[in-house]
Amino acid sequence: MTLILGIETSCDETAAAVVRDGRYMLSNVVASQIELHRRYGGVFPEMASRQHVLTILPVLQQALADAHVGWDDLDAVAVTRGPGLAGSLLVGVNVAKAVAWARNLPLLGVNHLEGHIYSNWVEAEGNRPEKTFPVLVLIVSGGHTELVLMTGHGRYQRLGGTIDDAAGEAFDKVARLLGLGYPGGPAIQNAAQSGDPEAFRFPRARTRQPYDFSFSGLKTAVLREVQRLEGEDPSIPRKLTPGRELPAQTVADLAASFQRALVEALVEKTLAAAQATAATEICVCGGVAANAALRQTLRQRAAMPVSIPPIYLCTDNAAMIAAAGHYRFLAGERASLDMDVIPNLPLV
Repeated sequence: MTLILGIETSCDETAAAVVRDGRYMLSNVVASQIELHRRYGGVFPEMASRQHVLTILPVLQQALADAHVGWDDLDAVAVTRGPGLAGSLLVGVNVAKAVAWARNLPLLGVNHLEGHIYSNWVEAEGNRPEKTFPVLVLIVSGGHTELVLMTGHGRYQRLGGTIDDAAGEAFDKVARLLGLGYPGGPAIQNAAQSGDPEAFRFPRARTRQPYDFSFSGLKTAVLREVQRLEGEDPSIPRKLTPGRELPAQTVADLAASFQRALVEALVEKTLAAAQATAATEICVCGGVAANAALRQTLRQRAAMPVSIPPIYLCTDNAAMIAAAGHYRFLAGERASLDMDVIPNLPLV
C-alpha cells in the first residue's frame, strides 16, 4: 500500500490531496482563485503566485486532516513541476521540497498533463476497473489540446495537438467576445442551453496532420459573425472584445453553434484516432472534459468504452498528481532536492 501526498499549483488552484495506491482518494482539497481573476477575464500570474503562498499551508493541513493521516504515514510527496505558470509552479515545488527534506520522504516531480490523464484512474470509491492498454487519451484544457496514445503506465505517444488555440482558450475568448464572462467554458455551456446549435454554421478546420486541431479560425468566424450582426464591416480587424449588446437569444444561438463546432472537431478526430490505433478505451481529461456536450456526444458516438472523470476531477486538482506520482513511485523514480520547475514541460 502507498500513500502519496499530491501538491498542485500550476495555475490558479492551490490543491493538496492524499491518494492510496494511485486510485483511492482519501482527500482532495482545492482552493480556487476564480473570483480573484474574474475581473481580468483570465489568470493574472503575479496575483496567482502570491495567493498560492497565502493558501498552500492551510490547504496541506486540511488535506492531511481530511484523509485522517499524519506526516509519518506518507510514502512520498508528488508535485507538479510543469507545464504551468513559473511563479505558481515554484510555490508548490518549493513547499514539496521542504516537506520531503523535513520528513525524509521521496520527492516525485509530475507532469501536469500526466496528472490529468491519471484523473481517469482515481475516484473517491476507488472502484474504477483497471484499464487495458493501449488507451487513447484526449487532453483538453485551457492551455492544451492533445491526442495521446498511452501504451502503458508512463508510456506515451503523441498523435497530434492544437496548432494554435487550445479548446479551453477558445471557450474563454469567445465567451469574452459574447460578454458572457470568465471562465468561458461554463459560461458558454450555460448560454448554449437555450440556443439553437444550427443557427450559425461555423467552420471545422482542416489540418495537414490528421490528428491536429485548429480553433483560431473558428474563433475568428464567431468574431466576424458578431461584427456582421452589430452592423460593422467584417473586413475591418477588431480585437476579441464585446461591442454593442446583442439580443440574448442571438448570444445563446452563437454560443450553441460555436460549442457544437468545437465539440464536433474534438469528437471526430478522437474517434478516428481511436479506430486507427486499435485503442481499447478512450480517456478524456482536462477542464474542458467537464463540458456536457462533449461528454454526451463522445459517449453516444464511440464504439468503445469512454472514461471521463467526475467533474470535480476534470479541473486542476492534486488527487490526479498523487495518482500519477504513485505509478512513478512504483517505477523507482525519485527527484532530487535541486529539481526545478519547467513551465513548458512536454508530456512526450
